[in-house]
Amino acid sequence: METLKPARVRILDAAHALMLTVGLAKATTKEIAKAAGCSEAALYKYFASKEELFIRVLAERLPQLTPLLRGLADEPGRHSLEDNLTEIARQAALFYEQSFPIAASLYAETQLKRRHDEALRQLGSGPHKPIEALDAYLRAEQAAGRVRPDADTFAAASLLLGACAQRAFAYEAAETGARPPVDAFAPRLARTLLGGISVAGDPA
Repeated sequence: METLKPARVRILDAAHALMLTVGLAKATTKEIAKAAGCSEAALYKYFASKEELFIRVLAERLPQLTPLLRGLADEPGRHSLEDNLTEIARQAALFYEQSFPIAASLYAETQLKRRHDEALRQLGSGPHKPIEALDAYLRAEQAAGRVRPDADTFAAASLLLGACAQRAFAYEAAETGARPPVDAFAPRLARTLLGGISVAGDPA
C-alpha cells in the first residue's frame, strides 16, 4: 500500500504540475488544493500566498541555481573558474528551461504581472536575484585575483544568465525546434565569458 505523501509535498507537486500545464496565471490556489487532495485552508497553513508557493516551487522543484551561486560566492577559489562558470551555466540553462513555461503566462496579463512583481518584492525574491548572486560570486573571484580587476562583473553576470534564459525560448521556431544541448552549450558559454574577464595567464 502506497504511503500518502505529506500535505506540503502534495501541494508543491500539484502546484508544479499545474503551473507547467496551465501557467502561473491560471493555476489558482483552489485548483492547486483540489489537485493536492486538500482544502484551500490547508494550503494556506503551509504557504501564505500563491507567490510564496511559486517561490517554493522554484526553490524545491527546479534545478538549484541560487544555492549554487551563494555557495561559490562564500568560497571563491574553489575549483577552476571555468569549471564553476560551466556548472553555473548548466544549472541556469536548466532552471530557465523549466521555469519559463511556468512564468510566461504572467506576461499576458499586465495587472496580474504587476501584482505578482510587488508580492515578490515584499518576499525579497524575483528574477533579478540570480544576476545579483552571480555578480557577487564574480566579485569574490575578482577579490581573490582570478577575475580581472577592471572586469564589469554585473555585465558578465547579465550576459551569462541572459544567454541561458534566452535558450529557454529562442529556438522553438528553428527548423528542428530543439534547444542547443545543455552539456555543449554551458562550456561554450563559460569559455567565451572567461575570454573577457579572466586574468591573463590564469589557468582559470
